[in-house]
Parts: sequence; structure tokens; C-alpha cells
Amino acid sequence: MKSNGNKPRPAGEKKSVLVVDDHPLFRKGVVQLLNDEPDLEVRAEASNNNEALGAIRKHKLDLAVVDIGLDGSTNGIELTKNIRAEKPKLPVLVLSMHDETLFAERALRAGARGYVMKREALDNFINAVRIVLHGEIFISENMSKRMVFAHLHGGADAGSPVDRLSDRELEIFQMIGEGDEVRTIADRLHLSPKTVEAHRARIKEKLNVPNARAVARQAQDWVRQQV
Repeated sequence: MKSNGNKPRPAGEKKSVLVVDDHPLFRKGVVQLLNDEPDLEVRAEASNNNEALGAIRKHKLDLAVVDIGLDGSTNGIELTKNIRAEKPKLPVLVLSMHDETLFAERALRAGARGYVMKREALDNFINAVRIVLHGEIFISENMSKRMVFAHLHGGADAGSPVDRLSDRELEIFQMIGEGDEVRTIADRLHLSPKTVEAHRARIKEKLNVPNARAVARQAQDWVRQQV
């Protein structure tokens, strides 16, 4: 199967995977899980955008597994766009701690071929890898139904002020709604508190609310609606 513009490989050769995650222990677990499969091989690892782009330039790869939350200012959805810009034929599977109702559609719009949550069973993750490697799209059955329903009804959430938030802003908005303080968000996303506060200020402007407390109230309401 051609995956990145290189010549087809001999039948039976292992598929090469890049794993991008900024949590070393979790990344090692994903690497081990993939390497335990007889037809898969992790060729490279990365923790951020620059390392990932360096890896796709250096190695022949069949798949990139990318976490949404990454070390640095570029998150996994932005990295997916960057990968697709450099290697349009390299499929990307997004692996995330965030619920699929929040980010799956954004990931697919960015060019990802699948979205799987970290809390899913290990077998489901391997199944997602194989489906994406076979050129198909992987999302859960429930998410597929939600997207079809939204399409048939004209996208009920389209035009919501929340839709105007960038991917990073939405990520921070969700964390605010879950009760995280600025320093906690900064630590989880490997950003400075000042950067998080700047994102919160832009969220406030886009939502047209008067202050940070109003942002928190709206974020809490929004998170409850996603359940």
C-alpha cells in the first residue's frame, strides 16, 4: 500500500508507524502495544510538532498516531494539518484524552483519518490503526450517528459562538468548564500561565462575555451539554 508517495513495499513487510505524544510513559505504552503486533513497527517517536515533522521527513512511514495535547504551542490538530501539508498521503490517527464529541469532527476536518479516545480498550485502538491503514475512516458508531444527524438537520450547532474558537481555545475552554484553574491548564498543556490567560481573553472576546467568571459559567454549561 502506498502511504507517503514512496514506492510500494514488498508484501508482508511491516507497516511503519510514528507515535506522537508528550507523555513519555503513555507514549512508551503505545509503542509497545504497536510493536507487539506482528505486522506493525514503530519507526519513530516524537513529543511535539517539530520532532514529528522531522520524523516524517526522515523516515518512510505508513501511519502517524498523534495525541491532541502536545508539548509546545502546536496541538495535535494543528500538527495533523502540518503533516497533511507535507505528506498528503500519510494517514493520521488522532489519539486523545478528550471526548470525541468535542474534537473528532475538528480532527477529521484537519485531515485526520480517525479519532480514538485514550480510555478506549486496547483492542479498539489496534482496530482503529488497522482500519486507517486500510484507507478507511475510524470513528465510533455513536460519533458517526451524531455526525449524520447533524448533517441531516443542517448542523444544529453550526453558528454557535463556541464554533468560532480555535482548536487550542476550545481545548482550554473545555478545561475551564471542567473546573481547571489557569496554572493547572498551563501545566497540562505545557504552556505558560500568561499564554493560557491570553487564550482566555480571546475566548472572552469571541463569546462576547464581560469577564473570566462569565467565561467559566458558559464553559461549564457547554461541557454539561456535551455529555
